[in-house]
Amino acid sequence: MVVEAARRSGSLITARFAGEQGREVFAVPGSPLDPRSEGTNGLLKQGATPVTDRRGCHRNDRTYSWQEHQCRFGGGSSTADARTSDIPPDGERTRLLALMGPAPVSIDDLVRYSNTSATTVRSVLLELEIAGRLERHGAGLVSLR
Repeated sequence: MVVEAARRSGSLITARFAGEQGREVFAVPGSPLDPRSEGTNGLLKQGATPVTDRRGCHRNDRTYSWQEHQCRFGGGSSTADARTSDIPPDGERTRLLALMGPAPVSIDDLVRYSNTSATTVRSVLLELEIAGRLERHGAGLVSLR
């Protein structure tokens, strides 16, 4: 699975080799304006399976579950195979959303003021980005759309 790749990157070479070996290639879509997403968006145009939900992706009657930051064959329901400990609690999500608005805020400040881990903050930001509700600015700043 490729999460982020520029137009020319080692990740794309690896994805190409995987495709040549008959392995399924997954890609997380990114902003068409972000050069760091050109590679993953190109993979999606070439037929890679899009991953838009961290709980799992479905393809050809199989479920691939999000585990250790990779999509792996699950063979069952995605909720049965997903690591629930990686899913941030709703209270932490609510706390982070309360700290965010249309004005850009530093990711480091979100970690500091929310009194939660950087991993949790980044997970919530990824969820917001996939949902199209997050805007990224330079220098590690983010805001809600």
